[in-house]
Amino acid sequence: MENLFSHPAASGADEPGTPADVDPVVYAVVVPGSVSRAFIGFTEHTHLWWPMESNSVFGAGSYVEFEENLILETADDGRTTTWGTIDDWQPPMSFHASWYPGSTALWSTELRVAFRSVDGGTEVRVVHDGWEGAEDPSATHAKYEQDWPEVLARFARFMGAGADQPAG
Repeated sequence: MENLFSHPAASGADEPGTPADVDPVVYAVVVPGSVSRAFIGFTEHTHLWWPMESNSVFGAGSYVEFEENLILETADDGRTTTWGTIDDWQPPMSFHASWYPGSTALWSTELRVAFRSVDGGTEVRVVHDGWEGAEDPSATHAKYEQDWPEVLARFARFMGAGADQPAG
């Protein structure tokens, strides 16, 4: 039974489907090698493993790179788009970015990628949150919940992990 003296929840804050209900998307893989090697593979060689055919603005043939404090995609014809703005860069341990591929910084989410030494190599953990910043929080969450396992599995294979390396 609820307390007679409790107040009803503030309107919107606890209603189903609001951004406050949407949990972070968290996935991790273990890749062989040192933390530094994993960080470099993720940030300096992204163009070699990122699934551009399915997870990009311009599609296959475009190129993604970390440049200064930005994550950029460049199309074959030279057009560019910003995927994110890096606001915390701690090589080789982690980075944090406002994340908005295909959108604008106005509709950004929060992305943190952390690298830590574990038995057998380096754990690479993606924590994607801040859904209240997305134009459509629930749909954006659902998309990344589906996409991050594929993206991290590609990275793990690129780094030399077995094909059976689960993302989780």
